[in-house]
Amino acid sequence: MANAVFYDGESARRRAVSLIITASVIDIHEGSEWIASWPAGEVRQREAPDGILRLTRSDASSLARLDVADAELQATIRLNCRHLDDSDRRERTGRILVWSVAAAISILLCVFLLLPILAERLTPLVPISYERRLGTAVDNQVRAIFKGNICEEPRGLAALRSLVARLQKARPGGPAVDVAVLDSGVPNAIALPGGRIYLFRALLDKAESVDEIAGVLAHEMGHVAHRDGLRKMIQAGGTSYLLGLLFGDVTGGGAIVFVSRYLVDSAHSREAETAADDFAGRTMVALGRPAHAVALLLRRIEGDKEEDGNDFRIPAFLSTHPVTDQRLKALEKQVPSQPGEPLLTQEEWRALKEICKTT
Repeated sequence: MANAVFYDGESARRRAVSLIITASVIDIHEGSEWIASWPAGEVRQREAPDGILRLTRSDASSLARLDVADAELQATIRLNCRHLDDSDRRERTGRILVWSVAAAISILLCVFLLLPILAERLTPLVPISYERRLGTAVDNQVRAIFKGNICEEPRGLAALRSLVARLQKARPGGPAVDVAVLDSGVPNAIALPGGRIYLFRALLDKAESVDEIAGVLAHEMGHVAHRDGLRKMIQAGGTSYLLGLLFGDVTGGGAIVFVSRYLVDSAHSREAETAADDFAGRTMVALGRPAHAVALLLRRIEGDKEEDGNDFRIPAFLSTHPVTDQRLKALEKQVPSQPGEPLLTQEEWRALKEICKTT
């Protein structure tokens, strides 16, 4: 009795056949005529309509196939032909691998090529009020990273506010900033979206003059004025989301943590650092103070790194934008026409240096 349909692969002829199945072979007969014998180990399953088990041979050069509709016969074939799914599985695995690699490459291209362009275009379109709300979310994470240890010794805090006020007065219409000192052993300073600037205690410890710290703050104020923190946040947020898709965090739950850490640990582009240098230099010149003092501080930190070895951490803005001779000369060219008054008194400077000390 015919219980399968055979196609020889050479014509469209539909041949009703019967099968004799053993553990080693499937014999195919059309009536009393023997057609072919397929070794059980070479029989493979192919895609077919529901209810049909479609079979081919793995090493056959022809397109011959068997379509089996009988459920009991299908079960017998599956029992004796143990490699039915091998080829299909390899094909599926190959397709998955190809598409996975293609998706990964696409995501990486977006991260390194498209996101920087997108961040550049979107930044001017974001309202300042929204930027401040984003900055508050990041600020909460930054404070959590550093355990919220903000230095607030009253005399030091008063000296800091006085210094910031003088820097802002030098650039009328400049950005509104909120400056605080974090009790951290990393010599760094960061500007968050929305105007919050953190000066790290270790950087304050290494400073030898008010002008050096003023230059650092003016540099970070330049980043605020140019909205570099927001630009980095847009890029980091997009990167976090895309990497989440790549590694399975499709909800983006770790995005804000990733963005906060990125803002702390990564550097701005060379163009952004150069523009912030220029902003700082112009601010210091407007106050009649030397513009290159900040470069001297950063060079001192670089020297400390070489002396202390690889365990010494330097500011993120030095990691990709070191204090080259060209950068130092650019700052040295910004010279005030006449010297201005000191930005803080000696007593105020001493109080600022001790802002993290408690009685």
